[in-house]
Amino acid sequence: MWKIRHEGSPQYAETTLEAIHQELADGMWEATDEVMGPGETEWTAIENHPQLEELAMDLEPPPAPHYDDETRLDMTALIDVCLVLLVFFILTTTVAALQVRLEAPSLEDSKISVKSVTVKEAEQSMILCRASQAGGQLVIKVEQDTVEPADLTRVFKRYARDTGKTTLLLDHDDEVPHDVVVKIIDAAKGAGLDRVQLLVQPAK
Repeated sequence: MWKIRHEGSPQYAETTLEAIHQELADGMWEATDEVMGPGETEWTAIENHPQLEELAMDLEPPPAPHYDDETRLDMTALIDVCLVLLVFFILTTTVAALQVRLEAPSLEDSKISVKSVTVKEAEQSMILCRASQAGGQLVIKVEQDTVEPADLTRVFKRYARDTGKTTLLLDHDDEVPHDVVVKIIDAAKGAGLDRVQLLVQPAK
């Protein structure tokens, strides 16, 4: 019968050689623990015993204990914040680059040069369209005809065909919604007119 104990321990267990082999493989004993075989009178370290030293050499040393380092800085949260800021700056830069500044025509020389035409020249070469708000209702007139927004393209085509004019002169009040102005311009383009000009009233 074999005896086995932890290194330097006064207590031991009796077992068989096959059981010691299995327990070593299972990690229950370390190579420095001691055994005493049948007929032996002294304890011998497992790694030094002739019948166990080969098996002890195959054993992997136990992993070193791991202690959490309280001084270690967790970078995960910092990386997340940096990614959010990076996406924010990319989107902000993209939107700023796509912004288009729209300015109304002006007669101020410092901003834009406006070509002046007389009423007679406008009547001869342009189709006049007026848009205004009367009593809270939108009124659109092409020359002297009051036109519904849905009929603008058809009316523009008729005037272009009958008069040969290919330029639209648009006069609208400040109260007219911007989307209405856009619809009038789109209708003129759909009717095949070459140009759309806005009527600018001189500053008083």
